[in-house]
Amino acid sequence: MEDTKLADLFEPADRARWLGLVDSVLKGADFEKRLVSRTSDGLRIEPLYPRADPTVQPFREPGPWRVSQRVDHPEIAVANAQAMTDLEGGADALALVFAGSPAARGYGLTAQSVEDLDAVLKGVMLPLIALRLDAGARGLEVAGLVKALAAHRGEDLSSYDLDLGIDPVGTLAATGSLGAVWSEIAPRLAATVSDLEAAGFSGRAFLADGRPYHEAGAGEAVELGAVLATAVTYLRALEAAGHDLATARDRIAVLLAADADEFVTVAKFRALRRLWARIEQACGLEPKPLRLHAETAWRMMTRRDPFVNILRTGMAAASSGMGGADAVTVLPYTQALGLPDAFARRVARNSQIVLLEESHLARVADPAAGAGGFEALTDQLAEAAWAAFQAIEAEGGIVASLSVGKLQRRIEVTREARAKAVATRREPLTGASEFPNLAEKPVTVLDVKPVTAAPSSNFGSGSAVACDALPAVRLAEPFEALRDASDAYLAKTGRRPAVFLANLGSVSAFNARATFAANAFAAGGIEALSNDGFTDPAALAAAFRDSGAALVCICSTDAIYAEQAVPAAEALKQAGAGTIYLAGKPTDLLDPLKAAGVDAFLHVGCDLVALLTGALRAAMRPPAAS
Repeated sequence: MEDTKLADLFEPADRARWLGLVDSVLKGADFEKRLVSRTSDGLRIEPLYPRADPTVQPFREPGPWRVSQRVDHPEIAVANAQAMTDLEGGADALALVFAGSPAARGYGLTAQSVEDLDAVLKGVMLPLIALRLDAGARGLEVAGLVKALAAHRGEDLSSYDLDLGIDPVGTLAATGSLGAVWSEIAPRLAATVSDLEAAGFSGRAFLADGRPYHEAGAGEAVELGAVLATAVTYLRALEAAGHDLATARDRIAVLLAADADEFVTVAKFRALRRLWARIEQACGLEPKPLRLHAETAWRMMTRRDPFVNILRTGMAAASSGMGGADAVTVLPYTQALGLPDAFARRVARNSQIVLLEESHLARVADPAAGAGGFEALTDQLAEAAWAAFQAIEAEGGIVASLSVGKLQRRIEVTREARAKAVATRREPLTGASEFPNLAEKPVTVLDVKPVTAAPSSNFGSGSAVACDALPAVRLAEPFEALRDASDAYLAKTGRRPAVFLANLGSVSAFNARATFAANAFAAGGIEALSNDGFTDPAALAAAFRDSGAALVCICSTDAIYAEQAVPAAEALKQAGAGTIYLAGKPTDLLDPLKAAGVDAFLHVGCDLVALLTGALRAAMRPPAAS
């Protein structure tokens, strides 16, 4: 008997057959609206892709990415202890974040001298690890400290795997100012590189940092375009001062933000390498691997239900690693609440070690190669990012674009669109806008006061470049503000703002919308008071009065609404309900319901932030004097 492959028993699959099956399921619904999604840049994401031929592109050197840990405690001895713990626990890279850097979030290293820096790195064998500096406006000064540290220790600067992180463009974008005009800054940057090279430096002096743009709400294409424009600006500064382009290219590294969207993050990191190769070719250089750093995104971090951040940062770390990052820094899950403690730092470190050592994610070079979805999205992102780069170049380069606010305005449009998507929960935030936990317990962070860093910039001392600073925005902030108001009310009165769920009919009838309503109101810190349902308006009104709630939300099916919602709303209004909501939006009943006293409709796609803002205001309003 001849063996037959199982696949040969079926008709070959193709897109036409698949679309026919999809049409039978959609039953006339719009394919584009139901199954096609888009990124914040408007890039199309199909529900299904064919196999793709792997795109030949310069990739990273084979091997695992570096596990990098932030060192950002203001007390030097504590910072040193944290660094040693991280290295002993499996990290092989450190990111020294100095006070005053935008990435320090109000904390950061306070080292001012070579002796201070030596104390921070006491016991650290620098030739055995990778070191990235994040000093913001102090970039040149701190780079000089590292050079002096090597001499102080009697070590060869060339033995250090260094990323000095000098980034005046990123500082301008994040803070809105520099100490001099660019024509004064550029020669100083080139002179610094010459001085470092004379001392044996062979690492990356400059960092084209995508974080300021990502945190301000930029889409992936604009972040990539800004990074490319920044890197080209540094190349031009070095070339103008007489540096060889091939060597200048080696003095530049890139850092991209990695978020929890696996597909977009993998594609973004892959696209960056392709785009950089195009820059190199335009310079007449043979492409070579770029030093590409990743840091998990600040904008996705939440202060509420922060344990969910472990999942977000884990996915972001995996995605950036699979996308080709050389070093990954994971923000500890409590980063948005303050300085993380030892446990949060350990989780950040070990999440990467699990990915590398137990999940073996670094065993395969470019694991996304040949996957239709990843290849298509990488192609689209590369094209869109190149267009974003060209737009910045047409405006005179990134310093000129920032100086007149053109790049900021483009990012602002995307930020506002994303804020609307968050408010309407089209972009859900688990633990903040979806499935919030009003009974969550506080997590521990270190009891350290924020550091007030003196404003300084060593990039120059002439007429300063100034622009509108890009804001650093976390997506969950609107919902967190509502929860904070609820917490303050709880502390003052001993109870949370509450909404009475006016459930109509049986449990099977009202349960879906009652659950939806309770989840939605909890996102604003409003506790839902439920029950087993009512059919008698008088009994419903009595139960509402007994609840003590100022708000009420009617919950049931559209069929029951048609019979019972109007009398229920009238009875509730007569019972003193200040604000009445209805879960759903029965279009045929809108006018009668409004006439009966329904003030607003809670439904999928509504602006939940606006609705909850009004609800909290009504729930916390002092009762009228009788």
